Amino acid sequence: MHAMSHAAPSVPTRQRIITAVLRIIGEDGVAAVTNRRIAKEAGVSLGSVTYHFETQHELLRESLLYFVREEARHFTELAEQCQTEGLAVEDAASLAGQVACGSALDSAHLAPFELYLHAGRDERLREAAAEAFSAYDLLAARILTALGVPDAQRLAATTVALVMGLQLRRLATGSPADDLVDALLLLVRGGADRPSAAASGEPAAQ
Repeated sequence: MHAMSHAAPSVPTRQRIITAVLRIIGEDGVAAVTNRRIAKEAGVSLGSVTYHFETQHELLRESLLYFVREEARHFTELAEQCQTEGLAVEDAASLAGQVACGSALDSAHLAPFELYLHAGRDERLREAAAEAFSAYDLLAARILTALGVPDAQRLAATTVALVMGLQLRRLATGSPADDLVDALLLLVRGGADRPSAAASGEPAAQ
């Protein structure tokens, strides 16, 4: 993902620092994030790091939110494409797989999982993590709605959980992105074929 590549000198200092933090986390985990290493990775002075971020908590929070906003931008583009071009379910699932997994298994995709785990240990980061998942849920609901899936709002969180779980599996095992695409198709087709339980008042058939 381009957001994780080495930043060019023209990139604002604050963004270069955040990009460096995400790269460090992806490579060696949150414990490896030190001001000295950030400065080296970002190509900025040590004073610049402390000037832009007074605490490590602020640094981690802003890095997580930056990553999520970049991801949300990609998903928003996908949702708009679904709405404007009337993509088939198969095409939407394939594009979702590309957005979620990218073209390569690299440290860039590990950073958010490291940050979410860290949020589990540090409640000060949980608000940022909650904002992240809310953004994913909202965008998933938009895509499902564009595809004509009933109960899109109810299925959104499940879709997000499926994508993230399979992405983690792919990172851990090297399994192909096709697994994610197949699982998304199974979920979406099942949701599209099933009448709305909320509308009927009856539980969905098993």
